[in-house]
Amino acid sequence: MTDLPRPSEIHPRTLVLRALRPVFRRVLRAWYDVRVHGAEHVPASGPLVLAANHVGWLDGPLLAIETPRPVHAWTKTEMFRGPLGLLLSSAGQIPLDRFHADPGAVKSALRVLADGGAVGVFPEGERGDGELRRFHGGASYLAMARGATVVPVTMVGTREAGADRSSVPPRGTRIDVVFGPPLDVTAVPWPRTREQVTASSMLLWEHLREHQRHALAHLGRTLPGPLPAGDIHDDPDTGFVEQGAR
Repeated sequence: MTDLPRPSEIHPRTLVLRALRPVFRRVLRAWYDVRVHGAEHVPASGPLVLAANHVGWLDGPLLAIETPRPVHAWTKTEMFRGPLGLLLSSAGQIPLDRFHADPGAVKSALRVLADGGAVGVFPEGERGDGELRRFHGGASYLAMARGATVVPVTMVGTREAGADRSSVPPRGTRIDVVFGPPLDVTAVPWPRTREQVTASSMLLWEHLREHQRHALAHLGRTLPGPLPAGDIHDDPDTGFVEQGAR
């Protein structure tokens, strides 16, 4: 396996991200019953990877707004269109081509970590039932490259049962954002082997799944289940899936 690209020389923007977070937080909490749990698990400083489940459209904004620290999240390139794309770019979010090697996205994420910042990753790749049956290795990959802390995040309530991937829940819906115990990943110098990356990804996968089990039990809540039949988008054939998962 070749070495990861070096960090980009371009530092992702933070001014708009920092300025808008308090504003959007007030708007979001005026519309929804947002409850944040375990914020003390998020380190106040140092390179950080937030690895979250992905069930609905609101997951990305929630991660950026409700995490105690500003987050630069890998966001699929399809989102960087029109006014939304301008906002995402201005807020320092990182476009990611999920279907092709994207050294630019990796370099940008490594730049954030090298600066001691926080990167957001949705290891499932696409929105779905949020039960982490599918797991891509990006979060583990970045953490190994920089020696970063990984904090698991479970989001509940961002999509109603039976609703499609682009839906948003009605006003007043309770939304829980649960940060779990951090996992410190030791930096692995080049050359990193595929076996090392896979082993690290498996450990992280189990850590996230264990956190999710505890979070749902503590909240007394369940995830929304699968997307409606036919509401399926392509997902790159990378990472691994739970046996029997689609």
